[in-house]
Amino acid sequence: MQNQPVVAVDGITKTYGKKNQKQFQALKGVTFNVQPGEFVGIMGASGSGKTTLLNILSTLDRPTSGSVKINGQDVTALKGDKLSDFRAKQVGFIFQDFNLLENLTARENIALPMALQNVSHRKQVEAVDHIAKTLGIDAVLDHYPTELSGGQKQRVAAARALVQNPAILFGDEPTGALDSQSAKELLDTMTSLNQEQGVSILLVTHDPFSASYAQRILFIKDGQIGKELVHGDKSQAAFYQEILSTLGTFQQ
Repeated sequence: MQNQPVVAVDGITKTYGKKNQKQFQALKGVTFNVQPGEFVGIMGASGSGKTTLLNILSTLDRPTSGSVKINGQDVTALKGDKLSDFRAKQVGFIFQDFNLLENLTARENIALPMALQNVSHRKQVEAVDHIAKTLGIDAVLDHYPTELSGGQKQRVAAARALVQNPAILFGDEPTGALDSQSAKELLDTMTSLNQEQGVSILLVTHDPFSASYAQRILFIKDGQIGKELVHGDKSQAAFYQEILSTLGTFQQ
């Protein structure tokens, strides 16, 4: 069972609109896997279906047909409390706009998923201290979000996403609200989490620089995966150029 993908997407479609009305098919049979410890990027123009895909993968939405398995569990079949529990424990999520609660300290924000799961206070403290150290934010744990820089906020958000050791970390344009230096620091952090801790990452982005950190990129267009690029042993600069030229031809 060791070779089981951490994410297995099989033929998912998503149609919006009722049967007797005008329908829009956002996804048209998307199939791909993410292997344990892999860092995969998903790119596509606005309206290509990448946000719909991410919402389905992260269990925020359901596909019209097809299946999504995370850690071997078909998440499209989960409902109610089982789905909430699964999402809390197995899926980490970093958003573009941080989504931190302003009235909680960094420590309390990071611990929130565990607090909601009634994890003991001692375990919360241990887990938060560990992930904060890994992400280099242990000095700001008692600060409120208004006292943090954009880069620090996004690291706190990343710590919150990772505090329960999820099977997969989803990033939805996580560098979108950051200046270039903070963005690079976050991407370097994600890369070291991936390479040193074996965290599996799926990053949805329209930014070629962010995408150049991934090991593999899937390009989505009109609800289908149209092309795949593999980083391989190319330098990051060479991979970045390959992404740019692919975007130039792919988005026409």
